[in-house]
Amino acid sequence: MMSEQMNKSHAIIVMGVSGCGKSSVGEKLAEALHLTFVEGDALHPAANVEKMSKGIPLTDEDRMPWLDRIGEDMKASMEKSEGIIVSCSALKRIYRDRLRAAVGGNLFFVYLEGSKALLMKRMGERKGHFMPASLLESQLATLEPPTGELGVVTVDIDDTIEGIAATALKSLAALGITG
Repeated sequence: MMSEQMNKSHAIIVMGVSGCGKSSVGEKLAEALHLTFVEGDALHPAANVEKMSKGIPLTDEDRMPWLDRIGEDMKASMEKSEGIIVSCSALKRIYRDRLRAAVGGNLFFVYLEGSKALLMKRMGERKGHFMPASLLESQLATLEPPTGELGVVTVDIDDTIEGIAATALKSLAALGITG
């Protein structure tokens, strides 16, 4: 039981640009790992949601309070020895480093990677989401892939949600994270 308790105190961010499946994959991972899932978009300040819904890209300044809130939520879970999975674009290394600093360790990232064509197709199929497909360009331009960073697994999204989640779980298990 000791290892189960240890595994529960991980924080995992499912990251990538809009349309990659962060929420759907995050929910599947949370179910499989018996962890709480938090939709990172729900933690955005209202001003950020308003900007994005108007097609205005967020700046680093806009994102910092949001990242800090995600960091606080993850840290609170860790302090209670509870694991957590959060969906968060985490586009730049400085954002990921800020989140790592907030948690103080045991933070892992599942980077969902896909072609622009596939991402556009998926964004076009979404209903009722505040993020317009027009912002994908700015997210792709901002994205600094987490290649070579510790605690990151990269998963290609050219699969079903179940297949993507299964691949992510295998990669996480290789890092010692199991349900």
